[in-house]
Formats: sequence, structure tokens, C-alpha cells
Amino acid sequence: MAINSLLIMAQQMGNQPMIVLSEDSQRTSGKDAQSMNITAGKAVAESVRTTLGPKGMDKMLVDSTGNVVVTNDGVTILKEMDIEHPAANMIVEVAETQEDEVGDGTTSAVVVSGELLKEAEDLLDQDIHATTLAQGYRQAAEKAKEIVKDIAIDVSADDTETLESIAATAMTGKGAENAKDHLAKLVVQAVSAVADGDEVDTDNIKVEKVVGSAVDESELIEGVLIDKDRVHENMPYFVEDANVAVIDDALEVKETEIDAEVNVTDPDQLQEFLDQEEAQLREMVDDLVEAGTDVAFVEDGIDDMAQHYLAQEGILAVRRVKSSDAEKLARSTGARVISNVSDIEADDLGFAGSVSQQEVAGSQQILVEDVEDAKSVTLLLRGGTEHVVDEVERAIEDSLGVVSVTLEDGKVLPGGGAPETELALELRQFADSVGGREQLAVEAFADALEVGPRTLAENAGLDPIDSLVNLRSEHDSGNSTAGLDAYTGDVIDMEAEGVVEPLRVKTQAIESATEAAVMILRIDDVIAAGDLKGGGTDDDDDEPAGGPGGAPGGMGGMGGMGGMGGAM
Repeated sequence: MAINSLLIMAQQMGNQPMIVLSEDSQRTSGKDAQSMNITAGKAVAESVRTTLGPKGMDKMLVDSTGNVVVTNDGVTILKEMDIEHPAANMIVEVAETQEDEVGDGTTSAVVVSGELLKEAEDLLDQDIHATTLAQGYRQAAEKAKEIVKDIAIDVSADDTETLESIAATAMTGKGAENAKDHLAKLVVQAVSAVADGDEVDTDNIKVEKVVGSAVDESELIEGVLIDKDRVHENMPYFVEDANVAVIDDALEVKETEIDAEVNVTDPDQLQEFLDQEEAQLREMVDDLVEAGTDVAFVEDGIDDMAQHYLAQEGILAVRRVKSSDAEKLARSTGARVISNVSDIEADDLGFAGSVSQQEVAGSQQILVEDVEDAKSVTLLLRGGTEHVVDEVERAIEDSLGVVSVTLEDGKVLPGGGAPETELALELRQFADSVGGREQLAVEAFADALEVGPRTLAENAGLDPIDSLVNLRSEHDSGNSTAGLDAYTGDVIDMEAEGVVEPLRVKTQAIESATEAAVMILRIDDVIAAGDLKGGGTDDDDDEPAGGPGGAPGGMGGMGGMGGMGGAM
């Protein structure tokens, strides 16, 4: 916010304090500011709450151009929604952080954030200071992370069955659920193939989508699949023990950087000009041959004459390769990306046991297999429609994330709301040892965590009160792995049923949800410059700033949820 557009001064003129703002600025302070921000945060959480769990519903998101996304993936929903309120965007950041760190649990993290704000609102109404709440929430979060680490279950990299259960749990409730067992096996195989000890680089797993066939016909290809074919029909279809060049350049005659005009007065001059161009192209190909290149992947174009020379030399060449694919090829084969063909040397080449052009899903594609320096695989996902295969991809990426962090940490927790119920139980006991008003905040934190199992029950059409009472009863009896079966409504042993999730999903959700809630609660003054509009333009003089969804407290510029209502 520019200083020259907003100046706040408090001057004592007699007994009258004076506040000076730019004419169009808006300011909300005190309880009005807290109420406005809490309302915005709760609205974001409520928008994704119905998607939680195996029986969660989907959202249809339509953008301004008419593109449709159908999903129940929390972070995807929040990214697609055009949210403008700054406090609401803090809650969106919770989902993004959760996605970046662990790949799953985004909806849970956002719902917990919203519930923490809701519980805080009640305490603020009882004149509990926001700083006291923040301190109590932080204490509760630290204790909660200790508790979940104590009740975590060890899992080894060899425990394929548990890893597949984790992958399947992450896909439950998403579009891939009907084929989740098959897809879970593919995910575990893919992660295991690229794992280096307990470290997993999921960038070595490429996900390709194909519209057509059923989801359960998806397959794992051990290698890198490039959706291209060779540039010349006389090039080989298959190259064994291939030296691979990855080139971030064009095999074409360079254009001059300035406008130039060439006057040709006789045919010999024209021929000399063409011969010079051919010589340059021949030299590029000779550089590749001299380095020992068998296969060339080029990010830019390849001139027709260069294609002819490459085919003569028996080099398989591919052009217009996406930069992301070029990076995967470089990682998998051990090649160095070359920006100038004339500089290429033998040490810059990678190696692959085989490079071949094959028909995959009805189109010709290049498959690079048997790489030595780094492992790489491709997950080929199929689905009946584009919307289906897009949702399958989102489910697969969540599963890849959770299996990866499980291999890295070696710890899992039971699902079905079991950790939240156990945390609530132990935090209420912990609250007794906390002095002062912070005790109320710790108890509120415990109540907020129970929103998880309560929402699971609501979304499954069960009675949330009965479900929560049954869960509490089991945990009071010492059964810390008891969770809610959303399909039957029974409270069962989640560990025995194989419904588990990585420890890091829960610890990250607690951490990021707490930080966002505390940050919002500590804000007691919101000042908006006049050019902040909540969904309108400068010409929308007839509509108040903030659009029709303006928030309370006169906070026009930050009022509405922007395009959120339209996106839903």
C-alpha cells in the first residue's frame, strides 16, 4: 500500500482526535475488523466442507470463459475460485501450503482453520483478548503435534500393503475411487521405482493423460514417454544403447538480429547463398555425430535439410519437445541440456538402454527406457471423458505425495477421524495444566479439531452427535485407532481396516491451520486504499465497493468474496 495514498495521523486538536485518510480509503477497526475477517475465513472453510471424506460431494467451477472443472479436491476448488478478500486468501494459503508440503489433506486443513476461527469468535464475545487466544492456540498446537507423534504407527518401505492402503485412502471420495485399488498399486510401484533410499523425487514420475477407455486400464510405463514422433520417416524407429542429446536450441539457420536485405543479381549468387545455409546445417549435424549422438531431443525446430542429414546419419530426432519433458529426459538419462549445438561434447550426452517410437493410446509417441543415471517412470492415466481423467490426475498426484512422505518419514496415523478424536480427548486433559485464560483457548482448540469426524458423519448422512459420542466412548476406553466408517456408520479399528494416512499430513494441517487462524485473530485494524475493489471496476459507481457480497463494518474495498459466489 503506497504511503502517499494513505496517511494516518492522530493529532490532538483540543479534545478532538483527528484521523486523516485519503478520500477513497476505507478503514475498519476493533471488533468490527475481527468479525469481518473471521466471517471471511469461515466462509472459505464452509465452501469446501461438504467435499470432505469418502462421501464428500463435488463442486462444479465455471470460469469467465466457460471452462468447467468438476472436483472435490480442496486446493483446486480454492485456486479456481476468484477470492479477493485478504483474510480469506490467508485461508487459501493454508490449502496451498498443505498441497506443497504433503500433497493431501488440504480440505481438512482449511476446515480446521475455519473451526478455530469459529471457536475464537465465541471467546472474543466473552471478552477474552485475541493475544490470549493466540497464545493458547499455539500451546495447543505444539502439544497436539507431540501427541500425534506418540500415537503414530511405524511403516517400512517394504510394507507394500500399507503403502497401497495410504495411496487408496488419498483417492477415496475422488473420481478415481472405483479403480482406487488398481491405481494405488501403480502409485506405489511408481514411487518405489524412483525412490533413492528414503528420498523420493516425484519429478521423476511423469503423468500422462489419455481420454478413452476405462480408468482401471491405466498403466505404468518404466521410462519417459514423450508425446511426439520422429521428424523424418527415414529415421530409425528403435535405437538400442542410445547416447542421448537434449538440446535447448533450434537446428535451423540463425536469423539475423537486425533487418537485412540481400540483393541477388544472378543464379550463381543465389546458389552460393543456399549452399552456405546447407553448410551451416551440415555443420550442426556433424557436431552431433562427432559427439557420438544416437538420439536428439530438440526443444525448438529442426530445418528440413537438417532432418535429411540426421536421417542419413541414422540419428533419431524429435523436435518441439516441451521444456518440462526435456528436464525429465535430462534427469533420467544423465544428459546435460545444451543451449548451443556447436558446443556439444561426448560428456554432455545421456544414456538410455532403448529409445523407440511406439503407438500408445492411439498415437505415436517416443518411449525412453532402461536409463542408468536416474530412474524415471510414466503413469499413463485413462478415463472416459476429459473431466474424468482430469480428476483422476488430481487424485493420483495426491496419492504420489502421501506415499512419498510416508517413505521419507516412516510414520502413519489411522484415518476416519481417529487422530482428531484422540487429540481432542488429550488436549482437554492438557488444558487443566494450563494456567490463566489460555486454558479456555486450549479447550476451544480441542473442540475445533472434532470438526473432522463431525463433518465426515454429516457428509455421509449420519447423525454427527451420535457418531461423535460413539467415537469419544471408544477413545475414552483406550482405543486410539477407533475411527468412523462413513459407509456403515460404525466405529471400527482403522489400523486393522488399512485406512491410514501419513503423519506429516496431520502435523502440517495442525501447524498451518493454527498459524493462519492466529494471524487473522491478531488483526484489529484493516485499512484499504481506495483502488481496492471487491469485484467491480473503477467505472462501477452504481455498485458499492466490495460488490453485492460486502462484509460488515463498512469495509467496502475488501468486502465481498469477489467472484467466489459466481464460481460456486
